[in-house]
Amino acid sequence: MNNMKNTANTLAPLGHLIDGVMVADDNRPQDIYNPATGAVVRQVAMASKATVEDAISAAEKAYPAWRQTPPAKRAKIMFRFLALLETNKDRVISALTMEHGKVSDDAAGEYARGLEVVEYACGAPELLKGEHSKNVGPGIDSWSEFQSMGVCAGITPFNFPAMVPMWMFPMAIIAGNTFVLKPSEKDPSAPMIIAELLHEAGLPAGVFNVVNGDKEAVDTLLTDPRVEAISFVGSTHIAEYVYATGTAHGKRVQALGGAKNHAIIMPDADIENAANMLMGAAFGSCGERCMAISVVTCVGDEAADALVGLLKDKLQHLKVGPGNENNDMGPLISREHHAKVKGYVDLGVEEGADLKVDGRDLQVDGHDDGYFLGPCLFDNVKSNMTIYKDEIFGPVLCVMRVSNAEEAMGLINDHEYGNGTCIFTRDGEAARYFADNIKVGMVGINVPLPVPVAYHSFGGWKRSLFGDLSAYGPDAVRFYTRRKTITQRWPEGGVREQAQYSFPSNA
Repeated sequence: MNNMKNTANTLAPLGHLIDGVMVADDNRPQDIYNPATGAVVRQVAMASKATVEDAISAAEKAYPAWRQTPPAKRAKIMFRFLALLETNKDRVISALTMEHGKVSDDAAGEYARGLEVVEYACGAPELLKGEHSKNVGPGIDSWSEFQSMGVCAGITPFNFPAMVPMWMFPMAIIAGNTFVLKPSEKDPSAPMIIAELLHEAGLPAGVFNVVNGDKEAVDTLLTDPRVEAISFVGSTHIAEYVYATGTAHGKRVQALGGAKNHAIIMPDADIENAANMLMGAAFGSCGERCMAISVVTCVGDEAADALVGLLKDKLQHLKVGPGNENNDMGPLISREHHAKVKGYVDLGVEEGADLKVDGRDLQVDGHDDGYFLGPCLFDNVKSNMTIYKDEIFGPVLCVMRVSNAEEAMGLINDHEYGNGTCIFTRDGEAARYFADNIKVGMVGINVPLPVPVAYHSFGGWKRSLFGDLSAYGPDAVRFYTRRKTITQRWPEGGVREQAQYSFPSNA
Protein backbone atom coordinates (compact mmCIF):
# COMPACT_ATOMS: atom_id res chain seq x y z
CA MET A 1 0.00 0.00 0.00
CA ASN A 2 2.79 2.41 0.86
CA ASN A 3 4.39 1.74 -2.52
CA MET A 4 1.11 2.63 -4.21
CA LYS A 5 0.88 5.89 -2.28
CA ASN A 6 4.42 6.76 -3.24
CA THR A 7 3.63 6.04 -6.88
CA ALA A 8 0.56 8.25 -6.66
CA ASN A 9 2.63 11.10 -5.29
CA THR A 10 5.01 10.95 -8.26
CA LEU A 11 2.24 11.25 -10.84
CA ALA A 12 1.05 14.66 -11.95
CA PRO A 13 -2.68 15.19 -11.44
CA LEU A 14 -4.73 14.06 -14.41
CA GLY A 15 -5.76 17.16 -16.28
CA HIS A 16 -7.98 17.71 -19.30
CA LEU A 17 -7.84 17.07 -23.05
CA ILE A 18 -8.76 20.30 -24.83
CA ASP A 19 -8.26 21.05 -28.52
CA GLY A 20 -6.12 17.92 -28.86
CA VAL A 21 -3.69 18.90 -26.08
CA MET A 22 -3.39 17.68 -22.49
CA VAL A 23 -3.99 20.70 -20.25
CA ALA A 24 -2.55 20.74 -16.74
CA ASP A 25 -4.79 22.19 -14.08
CA ASP A 26 -3.97 22.72 -10.41
CA ASN A 27 -7.55 23.63 -9.58
CA ARG A 28 -8.81 21.65 -6.57
CA PRO A 29 -6.99 18.34 -7.12
CA GLN A 30 -8.94 15.34 -5.85
CA ASP A 31 -7.58 11.93 -4.84
CA ILE A 32 -8.35 8.82 -6.90
CA TYR A 33 -8.44 5.60 -4.87
CA ASN A 34 -7.92 1.95 -5.60
CA PRO A 35 -11.09 0.51 -4.01
CA ALA A 36 -9.40 -2.82 -3.34
CA THR A 37 -6.76 -1.26 -1.09
CA GLY A 38 -8.07 2.15 -0.08
CA ALA A 39 -4.80 3.64 -1.34
CA VAL A 40 -4.49 6.81 -3.39
CA VAL A 41 -3.26 5.93 -6.87
CA ARG A 42 -3.18 9.45 -8.31
CA GLN A 43 -5.04 12.75 -8.36
CA VAL A 44 -7.39 14.41 -10.82
CA ALA A 45 -7.91 18.14 -11.33
CA MET A 46 -11.41 19.55 -10.94
CA ALA A 47 -12.00 21.83 -13.91
CA SER A 48 -12.91 25.43 -13.25
CA LYS A 49 -15.71 27.16 -15.15
CA ALA A 50 -13.09 28.86 -17.32
CA THR A 51 -11.47 25.52 -18.22
CA VAL A 52 -14.81 24.03 -19.26
CA GLU A 53 -15.53 27.13 -21.31
CA ASP A 54 -12.17 26.64 -23.05
CA ALA A 55 -13.22 23.11 -23.99
CA ILE A 56 -16.55 24.37 -25.32
CA SER A 57 -14.74 27.04 -27.32
CA ALA A 58 -12.43 24.41 -28.83
CA ALA A 59 -15.43 22.30 -29.82
CA GLU A 60 -17.22 25.32 -31.26
CA LYS A 61 -14.15 26.27 -33.32
CA ALA A 62 -13.77 22.73 -34.69
CA TYR A 63 -17.44 22.31 -35.57
CA PRO A 64 -17.73 24.02 -38.98
CA ALA A 65 -14.97 21.97 -40.61
CA TRP A 66 -16.07 18.72 -38.96
CA ARG A 67 -19.69 19.31 -40.00
CA GLN A 68 -18.57 19.54 -43.64
CA THR A 69 -16.42 16.40 -43.42
CA PRO A 70 -18.14 13.66 -45.47
CA PRO A 71 -19.65 10.87 -43.33
CA ALA A 72 -17.46 8.31 -45.12
CA LYS A 73 -14.33 10.14 -43.95
CA ARG A 74 -15.69 10.33 -40.42
CA ALA A 75 -16.31 6.59 -40.60
CA LYS A 76 -12.71 5.91 -41.66
CA ILE A 77 -11.49 7.61 -38.50
CA MET A 78 -13.96 5.56 -36.46
CA PHE A 79 -12.68 2.33 -38.08
CA ARG A 80 -9.10 3.25 -37.12
CA PHE A 81 -10.30 4.11 -33.62
CA LEU A 82 -11.97 0.71 -33.33
CA ALA A 83 -8.73 -1.04 -34.28
CA LEU A 84 -6.79 0.95 -31.67
CA LEU A 85 -9.38 0.14 -29.03
CA GLU A 86 -8.94 -3.56 -29.75
CA THR A 87 -5.14 -3.48 -29.58
CA ASN A 88 -5.16 -1.38 -26.38
CA LYS A 89 -7.76 -3.52 -24.60
CA ASP A 90 -5.50 -4.67 -21.75
CA ARG A 91 -4.37 -1.12 -21.00
CA VAL A 92 -7.92 0.13 -20.58
CA ILE A 93 -9.08 -2.90 -18.60
CA SER A 94 -6.17 -2.46 -16.20
CA ALA A 95 -7.24 1.15 -15.58
CA LEU A 96 -10.83 0.05 -15.01
CA THR A 97 -9.81 -2.54 -12.45
CA MET A 98 -7.40 -0.20 -10.67
CA GLU A 99 -9.77 2.73 -10.23
CA HIS A 100 -13.22 1.15 -10.24
CA GLY A 101 -12.36 -2.18 -8.65
CA LYS A 102 -14.44 -4.43 -10.90
CA VAL A 103 -13.01 -7.84 -11.71
CA SER A 104 -11.09 -8.17 -14.96
CA ASP A 105 -13.69 -10.34 -16.71
CA ASP A 106 -16.41 -7.82 -15.93
CA ALA A 107 -14.18 -4.96 -17.10
CA ALA A 108 -13.56 -6.83 -20.35
CA GLY A 109 -17.30 -7.31 -20.81
CA GLU A 110 -17.95 -3.60 -20.26
CA TYR A 111 -15.25 -2.72 -22.76
CA ALA A 112 -16.63 -5.11 -25.38
CA ARG A 113 -20.12 -3.62 -25.15
CA GLY A 114 -18.65 -0.15 -25.65
CA LEU A 115 -16.81 -1.31 -28.75
CA GLU A 116 -20.07 -2.58 -30.20
CA VAL A 117 -21.40 0.99 -30.28
CA VAL A 118 -18.21 2.16 -32.01
CA GLU A 119 -18.76 -0.58 -34.60
CA TYR A 120 -22.31 0.63 -35.12
CA ALA A 121 -21.06 4.20 -35.52
CA CYS A 122 -18.77 3.05 -38.33
CA GLY A 123 -21.92 2.76 -40.45
CA ALA A 124 -22.31 6.54 -40.53
CA PRO A 125 -22.89 6.85 -44.30
CA GLU A 126 -25.86 4.48 -44.07
CA LEU A 127 -27.18 5.76 -40.73
CA LEU A 128 -27.28 9.39 -41.86
CA LYS A 129 -29.03 8.89 -45.19
CA GLY A 130 -32.13 11.03 -45.55
CA GLU A 131 -35.30 10.47 -47.57
CA HIS A 132 -36.26 11.75 -51.01
CA SER A 133 -39.59 12.03 -52.79
CA LYS A 134 -39.88 13.18 -56.41
CA ASN A 135 -42.91 15.08 -57.72
CA VAL A 136 -44.70 15.59 -54.40
CA GLY A 137 -46.47 18.33 -56.33
CA PRO A 138 -46.32 19.63 -59.89
CA GLY A 139 -42.61 19.82 -60.60
CA ILE A 140 -41.85 19.84 -56.87
CA ASP A 141 -39.38 17.51 -55.13
CA SER A 142 -38.98 17.10 -51.37
CA TRP A 143 -36.35 15.48 -49.18
CA SER A 144 -35.26 15.30 -45.57
CA GLU A 145 -31.77 15.46 -44.14
CA PHE A 146 -30.29 14.58 -40.73
CA GLN A 147 -28.16 17.59 -39.92
CA SER A 148 -25.71 17.86 -37.05
CA MET A 149 -26.52 20.08 -34.08
CA GLY A 150 -23.19 21.61 -33.02
CA VAL A 151 -21.46 21.22 -29.67
CA CYS A 152 -22.79 18.28 -27.63
CA ALA A 153 -21.76 17.11 -24.17
CA GLY A 154 -21.82 13.94 -22.10
CA ILE A 155 -21.78 13.47 -18.32
CA THR A 156 -21.01 9.88 -17.37
CA PRO A 157 -21.03 7.78 -14.15
CA PHE A 158 -18.36 5.89 -12.22
CA ASN A 159 -19.82 2.42 -12.71
CA PHE A 160 -19.06 2.10 -16.44
CA PRO A 161 -16.26 4.61 -17.09
CA ALA A 162 -15.38 3.13 -20.50
CA MET A 163 -18.68 1.81 -21.86
CA VAL A 164 -21.08 4.67 -21.11
CA PRO A 165 -18.91 7.39 -22.74
CA MET A 166 -18.78 5.13 -25.80
CA TRP A 167 -22.58 5.05 -25.76
CA MET A 168 -22.46 8.77 -26.45
CA PHE A 169 -19.55 10.37 -28.24
CA PRO A 170 -19.09 7.95 -31.19
CA MET A 171 -22.67 8.51 -32.33
CA ALA A 172 -22.49 12.27 -31.74
CA ILE A 173 -19.23 12.60 -33.64
CA ILE A 174 -20.17 10.50 -36.66
CA ALA A 175 -23.29 12.65 -36.99
CA GLY A 176 -21.03 15.68 -37.51
CA ASN A 177 -21.14 17.17 -34.02
CA THR A 178 -18.26 18.06 -31.73
CA PHE A 179 -18.23 16.84 -28.15
CA VAL A 180 -17.19 17.65 -24.57
CA LEU A 181 -17.08 14.71 -22.15
CA LYS A 182 -17.20 15.11 -18.36
CA PRO A 183 -16.46 11.62 -16.96
CA SER A 184 -16.70 10.57 -13.33
CA GLU A 185 -13.94 12.02 -11.18
CA LYS A 186 -13.75 8.71 -9.28
CA ASP A 187 -12.24 6.70 -12.17
CA PRO A 188 -11.22 9.06 -15.01
CA SER A 189 -8.15 7.29 -16.43
CA ALA A 190 -9.95 4.84 -18.74
CA PRO A 191 -11.99 7.51 -20.57
CA MET A 192 -8.85 9.64 -20.94
CA ILE A 193 -6.96 6.70 -22.52
CA ILE A 194 -9.87 6.19 -24.90
CA ALA A 195 -9.83 9.90 -25.83
CA GLU A 196 -6.12 9.72 -26.60
CA LEU A 197 -6.72 6.70 -28.85
CA LEU A 198 -9.43 8.60 -30.72
CA HIS A 199 -6.98 11.38 -31.51
CA GLU A 200 -4.35 8.83 -32.48
CA ALA A 201 -6.89 7.52 -34.99
CA GLY A 202 -6.79 10.91 -36.74
CA LEU A 203 -9.66 12.87 -35.22
CA PRO A 204 -9.07 16.60 -35.75
CA ALA A 205 -8.20 18.63 -32.67
CA GLY A 206 -11.20 20.10 -30.87
CA VAL A 207 -13.77 17.63 -32.15
CA PHE A 208 -13.57 15.62 -28.91
CA ASN A 209 -12.58 17.17 -25.58
CA VAL A 210 -12.46 15.79 -22.03
CA VAL A 211 -12.81 17.86 -18.87
CA ASN A 212 -12.56 16.29 -15.44
CA GLY A 213 -14.56 17.93 -12.72
CA ASP A 214 -17.55 18.06 -10.41
CA LYS A 215 -20.74 20.12 -10.14
CA GLU A 216 -19.01 23.30 -11.30
CA ALA A 217 -18.12 21.61 -14.60
CA VAL A 218 -21.58 20.05 -14.93
CA ASP A 219 -23.38 23.33 -14.36
CA THR A 220 -21.18 25.08 -16.90
CA LEU A 221 -22.12 22.51 -19.55
CA LEU A 222 -25.80 22.72 -18.63
CA THR A 223 -26.00 26.49 -18.89
CA ASP A 224 -23.55 27.50 -21.62
CA PRO A 225 -25.62 28.58 -24.66
CA ARG A 226 -23.10 27.06 -27.10
CA VAL A 227 -23.90 23.50 -25.94
CA GLU A 228 -26.84 22.18 -27.96
CA ALA A 229 -27.42 18.75 -26.42
CA ILE A 230 -26.57 16.92 -23.19
CA SER A 231 -26.44 13.18 -22.52
CA PHE A 232 -26.33 11.99 -18.90
CA VAL A 233 -26.24 8.69 -17.02
CA GLY A 234 -26.37 8.59 -13.23
CA SER A 235 -28.68 8.62 -10.23
CA THR A 236 -32.29 9.71 -10.63
CA HIS A 237 -32.16 12.86 -8.52
CA ILE A 238 -29.16 14.13 -10.53
CA ALA A 239 -30.77 13.01 -13.81
CA GLU A 240 -33.85 15.03 -12.97
CA TYR A 241 -31.68 18.06 -12.13
CA VAL A 242 -29.73 17.71 -15.39
CA TYR A 243 -32.93 17.40 -17.42
CA ALA A 244 -34.66 20.34 -15.74
CA THR A 245 -31.62 22.61 -15.91
CA GLY A 246 -30.59 21.67 -19.43
CA THR A 247 -34.04 22.01 -20.96
CA ALA A 248 -34.59 25.30 -19.11
CA HIS A 249 -31.54 26.56 -21.01
CA GLY A 250 -32.90 25.42 -24.36
CA LYS A 251 -30.92 22.20 -24.74
CA ARG A 252 -31.96 18.79 -25.96
CA VAL A 253 -31.43 16.41 -23.02
CA GLN A 254 -31.49 12.68 -22.44
CA ALA A 255 -30.90 11.86 -18.77
CA LEU A 256 -30.81 8.20 -17.75
CA GLY A 257 -31.47 7.73 -14.05
CA GLY A 258 -31.78 4.97 -11.46
CA ALA A 259 -33.47 1.61 -11.34
CA LYS A 260 -34.99 -1.07 -9.15
CA ASN A 261 -35.04 -3.98 -11.55
CA HIS A 262 -37.34 -6.89 -10.71
CA ALA A 263 -37.20 -10.50 -11.82
CA ILE A 264 -40.29 -12.69 -11.60
CA ILE A 265 -39.88 -16.40 -10.89
CA MET A 266 -42.92 -18.32 -12.11
CA PRO A 267 -43.79 -21.70 -10.54
CA ASP A 268 -42.86 -23.52 -13.77
CA ALA A 269 -39.42 -21.87 -14.08
CA ASP A 270 -36.16 -23.81 -14.17
CA ILE A 271 -35.13 -22.67 -10.69
CA GLU A 272 -31.55 -23.94 -10.92
CA ASN A 273 -31.03 -22.10 -14.19
CA ALA A 274 -32.65 -18.95 -12.80
CA ALA A 275 -30.46 -19.05 -9.69
CA ASN A 276 -27.31 -19.34 -11.78
CA MET A 277 -28.26 -16.34 -13.89
CA LEU A 278 -29.38 -14.27 -10.91
CA MET A 279 -25.98 -14.72 -9.27
CA GLY A 280 -24.37 -12.70 -12.04
CA ALA A 281 -27.30 -10.34 -12.53
CA ALA A 282 -27.50 -9.38 -8.85
CA PHE A 283 -23.87 -9.55 -7.72
CA GLY A 284 -21.85 -8.91 -10.87
CA SER A 285 -19.93 -5.63 -10.68
CA CYS A 286 -20.79 -5.65 -6.95
CA GLY A 287 -24.36 -4.70 -7.88
CA GLU A 288 -23.20 -1.29 -9.13
CA ARG A 289 -25.20 -1.50 -12.35
CA CYS A 290 -28.36 0.31 -13.37
CA MET A 291 -29.42 -3.00 -14.96
CA ALA A 292 -28.64 -5.15 -11.89
CA ILE A 293 -31.46 -7.33 -10.64
CA SER A 294 -32.09 -6.16 -7.09
CA VAL A 295 -35.54 -7.68 -6.46
CA VAL A 296 -36.74 -11.21 -7.17
CA THR A 297 -40.49 -11.73 -6.88
CA CYS A 298 -41.37 -15.40 -6.52
CA VAL A 299 -44.86 -16.62 -7.37
CA GLY A 300 -45.65 -19.09 -4.60
CA ASP A 301 -43.70 -20.23 -1.54
CA GLU A 302 -42.44 -23.38 -3.25
CA ALA A 303 -40.55 -21.41 -5.88
CA ALA A 304 -39.30 -18.94 -3.25
CA ASP A 305 -38.05 -21.65 -0.88
CA ALA A 306 -36.24 -23.43 -3.69
CA LEU A 307 -34.64 -20.23 -5.03
CA VAL A 308 -33.53 -18.92 -1.64
CA GLY A 309 -32.02 -22.32 -0.78
CA LEU A 310 -30.04 -22.41 -4.01
CA LEU A 311 -28.85 -18.81 -3.70
CA LYS A 312 -27.73 -19.33 -0.10
CA ASP A 313 -25.60 -22.26 -1.17
CA LYS A 314 -24.14 -20.53 -4.22
CA LEU A 315 -23.28 -17.38 -2.27
CA GLN A 316 -21.09 -19.39 0.09
CA HIS A 317 -18.83 -20.07 -2.89
CA LEU A 318 -18.79 -16.55 -4.37
CA LYS A 319 -15.19 -15.34 -4.44
CA VAL A 320 -14.81 -11.72 -3.33
CA GLY A 321 -11.51 -9.90 -3.61
CA PRO A 322 -9.33 -7.64 -5.78
CA GLY A 323 -10.41 -7.31 -9.38
CA ASN A 324 -6.98 -8.19 -10.77
CA GLU A 325 -7.12 -11.64 -9.18
CA ASN A 326 -9.35 -14.61 -10.00
CA ASN A 327 -12.46 -13.38 -8.17
CA ASP A 328 -16.17 -13.15 -8.93
CA MET A 329 -16.85 -9.81 -7.24
CA GLY A 330 -14.66 -6.87 -6.32
CA PRO A 331 -15.06 -3.94 -3.92
CA LEU A 332 -17.51 -1.06 -3.90
CA ILE A 333 -16.31 2.19 -5.45
CA SER A 334 -15.61 4.22 -2.29
CA ARG A 335 -15.54 4.17 1.49
CA GLU A 336 -18.59 6.44 1.55
CA HIS A 337 -20.60 4.19 -0.76
CA HIS A 338 -19.57 1.13 1.28
CA ALA A 339 -20.99 2.80 4.41
CA LYS A 340 -24.18 3.74 2.54
CA VAL A 341 -24.83 0.20 1.25
CA LYS A 342 -24.04 -1.34 4.64
CA GLY A 343 -26.49 1.14 6.19
CA TYR A 344 -29.23 -0.14 3.88
CA VAL A 345 -28.55 -3.71 5.04
CA ASP A 346 -28.76 -2.56 8.66
CA LEU A 347 -32.05 -0.82 7.88
CA GLY A 348 -33.46 -3.91 6.17
CA VAL A 349 -32.87 -5.92 9.32
CA GLU A 350 -34.47 -3.19 11.44
CA GLU A 351 -37.52 -3.10 9.17
CA GLY A 352 -38.08 -6.83 9.60
CA ALA A 353 -36.73 -8.43 6.44
CA ASP A 354 -35.12 -11.85 6.88
CA LEU A 355 -31.36 -11.56 6.20
CA LYS A 356 -30.44 -15.03 4.93
CA VAL A 357 -26.87 -14.18 3.86
CA ASP A 358 -25.00 -11.40 5.67
CA GLY A 359 -21.89 -9.99 3.97
CA ARG A 360 -21.36 -7.02 6.28
CA ASP A 361 -18.42 -8.52 8.18
CA LEU A 362 -16.47 -9.77 5.17
CA GLN A 363 -12.70 -9.51 5.50
CA VAL A 364 -10.42 -9.96 2.50
CA ASP A 365 -6.95 -11.15 3.46
CA GLY A 366 -4.31 -8.51 2.90
CA HIS A 367 -6.89 -5.86 1.98
CA ASP A 368 -8.13 -4.60 5.34
CA ASP A 369 -8.53 -1.06 3.97
CA GLY A 370 -10.43 -2.10 0.84
CA TYR A 371 -14.10 -1.28 0.35
CA PHE A 372 -15.32 -4.88 0.35
CA LEU A 373 -18.86 -5.89 1.25
CA GLY A 374 -19.94 -9.48 0.89
CA PRO A 375 -23.16 -10.48 -0.88
CA CYS A 376 -26.35 -9.97 1.10
CA LEU A 377 -29.60 -11.88 0.55
CA PHE A 378 -32.92 -10.81 2.08
CA ASP A 379 -36.09 -12.94 2.13
CA ASN A 380 -39.67 -11.91 2.95
CA VAL A 381 -39.13 -8.32 1.81
CA LYS A 382 -42.27 -6.15 1.76
CA SER A 383 -43.12 -3.29 -0.57
CA ASN A 384 -43.21 -0.71 2.24
CA MET A 385 -39.57 -1.39 3.22
CA THR A 386 -36.84 1.09 2.32
CA ILE A 387 -34.63 -1.64 0.89
CA TYR A 388 -37.41 -2.36 -1.60
CA LYS A 389 -38.20 1.23 -2.52
CA ASP A 390 -34.69 2.69 -2.85
CA GLU A 391 -31.96 1.95 -5.35
CA ILE A 392 -29.19 0.50 -3.15
CA PHE A 393 -26.57 0.07 -5.90
CA GLY A 394 -24.69 -2.68 -4.11
CA PRO A 395 -24.54 -6.47 -3.68
CA VAL A 396 -27.96 -6.72 -1.98
CA LEU A 397 -30.72 -8.95 -3.38
CA CYS A 398 -34.29 -8.78 -2.06
CA VAL A 399 -36.66 -11.76 -2.39
CA MET A 400 -40.39 -11.13 -2.24
CA ARG A 401 -43.21 -13.67 -2.13
CA VAL A 402 -46.53 -13.22 -3.94
CA SER A 403 -49.45 -15.49 -4.73
CA ASN A 404 -49.80 -14.88 -8.47
CA ALA A 405 -48.25 -13.27 -11.53
CA GLU A 406 -50.69 -10.35 -11.53
CA GLU A 407 -49.53 -9.35 -8.06
CA ALA A 408 -45.90 -9.62 -9.14
CA MET A 409 -46.52 -7.46 -12.22
CA GLY A 410 -48.45 -4.95 -10.12
CA LEU A 411 -45.39 -4.40 -7.92
CA ILE A 412 -43.25 -3.67 -10.97
CA ASN A 413 -45.78 -1.41 -12.63
CA ASP A 414 -46.39 0.56 -9.44
CA HIS A 415 -42.69 1.21 -8.75
CA GLU A 416 -41.29 4.65 -9.58
CA TYR A 417 -38.50 3.11 -11.70
CA GLY A 418 -38.96 1.29 -15.00
CA ASN A 419 -35.51 0.50 -16.33
CA GLY A 420 -35.20 -3.27 -16.82
CA THR A 421 -37.08 -6.40 -15.79
CA CYS A 422 -37.29 -10.09 -16.61
CA ILE A 423 -39.42 -13.17 -16.13
CA PHE A 424 -38.29 -16.77 -15.72
CA THR A 425 -40.85 -19.20 -17.10
CA ARG A 426 -41.41 -22.10 -19.51
CA ASP A 427 -44.85 -20.75 -20.47
CA GLY A 428 -44.80 -18.82 -23.74
CA GLU A 429 -48.25 -17.34 -23.16
CA ALA A 430 -47.24 -15.98 -19.74
CA ALA A 431 -44.02 -14.57 -21.18
CA ARG A 432 -45.85 -12.86 -24.03
CA TYR A 433 -48.42 -11.33 -21.68
CA PHE A 434 -45.65 -10.11 -19.38
CA ALA A 435 -43.68 -8.48 -22.19
CA ASP A 436 -46.77 -6.80 -23.59
CA ASN A 437 -48.17 -5.41 -20.34
CA ILE A 438 -45.22 -4.61 -18.10
CA LYS A 439 -44.45 -0.87 -17.77
CA VAL A 440 -40.69 -1.11 -18.18
CA GLY A 441 -38.43 -0.06 -21.04
CA MET A 442 -36.22 -3.16 -21.34
CA VAL A 443 -37.66 -6.64 -20.85
CA GLY A 444 -36.01 -10.05 -20.65
CA ILE A 445 -37.61 -13.46 -21.09
CA ASN A 446 -35.31 -15.86 -19.24
CA VAL A 447 -32.66 -13.14 -19.75
CA PRO A 448 -31.93 -11.28 -16.50
CA LEU A 449 -29.90 -8.42 -17.99
CA PRO A 450 -31.79 -7.42 -21.16
CA VAL A 451 -29.28 -4.81 -22.30
CA PRO A 452 -30.01 -4.12 -25.98
CA VAL A 453 -27.33 -4.68 -28.59
CA ALA A 454 -25.80 -1.61 -30.22
CA TYR A 455 -28.20 -1.50 -33.16
CA HIS A 456 -31.20 -1.23 -30.83
CA SER A 457 -31.47 1.47 -28.13
CA PHE A 458 -31.04 1.49 -24.35
CA GLY A 459 -33.54 3.28 -22.13
CA GLY A 460 -36.08 2.84 -19.36
CA TRP A 461 -39.49 4.27 -18.56
CA LYS A 462 -40.89 6.37 -15.74
CA ARG A 463 -38.21 7.90 -13.48
CA SER A 464 -35.46 5.86 -15.09
CA LEU A 465 -35.27 8.14 -18.14
CA PHE A 466 -35.90 11.85 -18.51
CA GLY A 467 -36.30 12.77 -22.16
CA ASP A 468 -37.91 11.24 -25.22
CA LEU A 469 -35.00 9.35 -26.76
CA SER A 470 -32.90 6.45 -25.47
CA ALA A 471 -29.14 5.91 -25.63
CA TYR A 472 -27.17 4.61 -28.63
CA GLY A 473 -28.65 2.73 -31.58
CA PRO A 474 -31.30 4.36 -33.82
CA ASP A 475 -32.41 6.75 -31.08
CA ALA A 476 -28.89 8.18 -30.90
CA VAL A 477 -29.03 9.14 -34.58
CA ARG A 478 -32.24 11.02 -33.87
CA PHE A 479 -30.94 12.59 -30.65
CA TYR A 480 -27.70 13.94 -32.14
CA THR A 481 -29.25 15.31 -35.34
CA ARG A 482 -32.00 17.67 -36.43
CA ARG A 483 -34.29 16.67 -39.25
CA LYS A 484 -34.55 19.29 -41.96
CA THR A 485 -37.11 18.88 -44.74
CA ILE A 486 -36.50 20.74 -48.02
CA THR A 487 -39.15 21.32 -50.69
CA GLN A 488 -37.92 22.56 -54.09
CA ARG A 489 -39.35 23.72 -57.39
CA TRP A 490 -37.52 25.05 -60.46
CA PRO A 491 -39.73 27.06 -62.85
CA GLU A 492 -39.86 25.43 -66.28
CA GLY A 493 -39.52 27.30 -69.53
CA GLY A 494 -39.21 30.67 -67.84
CA VAL A 495 -42.89 30.57 -66.79
CA ARG A 496 -43.45 32.65 -63.66
CA GLU A 497 -45.73 31.50 -60.85
CA GLN A 498 -49.00 33.32 -60.29
CA ALA A 499 -50.02 34.46 -56.83
CA GLN A 500 -52.04 31.84 -54.92
CA TYR A 501 -53.93 32.80 -51.80
CA SER A 502 -55.23 29.38 -50.79
CA PHE A 503 -53.11 27.09 -48.69
CA PRO A 504 -50.78 25.14 -51.06
CA SER A 505 -51.57 21.51 -51.81
CA ASN A 506 -50.10 18.83 -54.03
CA ALA A 507 -53.18 18.77 -56.30
